[in-house]
Amino acid sequence: MLAVCSNVLLLALAIVGLTSCADNDYSMLNKGCDELTLTVDQQTTILDEHTHANEAVLLSWTTGNNGGTGNRIYYQLELAPKGTNFQNAYVAVNNETQIYSWSASQENLNNIILDKFEGTPGQSMDLEARISAISKGTEIQTSTIEFSVIPYQPVTESLFLIGDATPNGWNIDHATEMTRQDNGKFTWEGNLVEGDYKFVTTMGNFLPSYNNDGKGNLVYRENDEDPDEKFHIQEAHYYKISVDLLEGTLICEKADGMRPDYDQMYFVGDATGWGFEEMTQDPIDPFLFRYGKIINTSGEFKFGTANGSWENMYKATSEHQSYTDASVSFVSGFDPDHKWYLNDHETPKAYKICLDIRNGKERMMMKEFTPYEMVYMVGDATPNGWDLGNATTMTATTDPMVFTWTGQLNAGELKFSFDKRSDWNGAWLMCAQGNDVAPTGTEEHALFIDKSDAYLQAQYLDKNIGDVDQKWKIASSGTYTITLNQLKETVTIVKQ
Repeated sequence: MLAVCSNVLLLALAIVGLTSCADNDYSMLNKGCDELTLTVDQQTTILDEHTHANEAVLLSWTTGNNGGTGNRIYYQLELAPKGTNFQNAYVAVNNETQIYSWSASQENLNNIILDKFEGTPGQSMDLEARISAISKGTEIQTSTIEFSVIPYQPVTESLFLIGDATPNGWNIDHATEMTRQDNGKFTWEGNLVEGDYKFVTTMGNFLPSYNNDGKGNLVYRENDEDPDEKFHIQEAHYYKISVDLLEGTLICEKADGMRPDYDQMYFVGDATGWGFEEMTQDPIDPFLFRYGKIINTSGEFKFGTANGSWENMYKATSEHQSYTDASVSFVSGFDPDHKWYLNDHETPKAYKICLDIRNGKERMMMKEFTPYEMVYMVGDATPNGWDLGNATTMTATTDPMVFTWTGQLNAGELKFSFDKRSDWNGAWLMCAQGNDVAPTGTEEHALFIDKSDAYLQAQYLDKNIGDVDQKWKIASSGTYTITLNQLKETVTIVKQ
């Protein structure tokens, strides 16, 4: 056998320069005699929504062989319930090269079991995984392994307040929506009056609901026969409510009620043809609104609070005010109508704008933006992990603001560095929705933080940006395409 393998290797080396299908990964290594073998890191996995972002399973395989031809080996990994002969299988890896493992988070694997395989929460399901190695000129090789998974019943992804203490009373068709922070975790801030309240999972339906268990904790109510005890507000006030459905806990506490007067803001002026272009509300300071744009022509601009409305606007304090003058005046009517002004020599240039609408502390901070020359991917989801000095580079495009990347991501965390500063206190693009949040699969606004920039830190009056560290959580490994716009501060992360 050794002599045969040696002959195959010599033949492969001899034809490397003659075949257009060969590449270094397959022609320089002996792929003629490796047996394809699939392994799993654990035979039984009990899934738990408390640790939904953690890795649930890791499947790994050897290279297999290409008969010594030097041709690429393509891999297909399938999952299916045991005994189904892989009918209606879930394809985890679809004809990809140079990939030798696949992992899934607990949440992703749970979704596959329940949605794809119609599993039952709490009951073990036996699965089979099959890896196929496909190479031109050789027979398809396969390896199969079995393992079992016990899925969980996920909690609701939406939650609403209802009751005579809440803004919309007992009107089930207009229940007050809470904000989802993570699996089972929801928050809401606003005014409550004296009265009762509880939580429902679906707009328009009183059941299922989460009620008071009599001790101030949450209890799940499925039908009309279950107890219907509510929570009670004794004093009208501004409150902050935090709910954790996985732990069954509720925190309802009085708050200062510091919210901006407006949750939308628009840039309008000569640069937009006097159309209203929406700004982005800062994810860690709701009083700040951000906007990035290449402004090609000189002219005036101001800021609106409603699309198409010329009332209730934030304006300059003097006519044709310089963009470097941060002073702002809120005008409820039409006059005075002072605007900022960009001169001819100040265009065409890229600018980033930050508008602070705190009452009595309004500021307009505008600065020319010079794009970073490179963007780097960092995190255990990326090919080079947390090695910042060797972070994975993205690909520049003809637009200096836009970078792209396509490749293999693992299950894990991800963020972007612009400068690879060794003390980690440099310029970052982070997840705007919080820490360890899955990408949306569409274009989403991100959070730009430069921890070494005093100008940026000064924009945050109540936040220490040095403490901010928010990452995306990649649920399952696979091929992803990422597009990043550093001027607009947007990211698109799409699994192929």
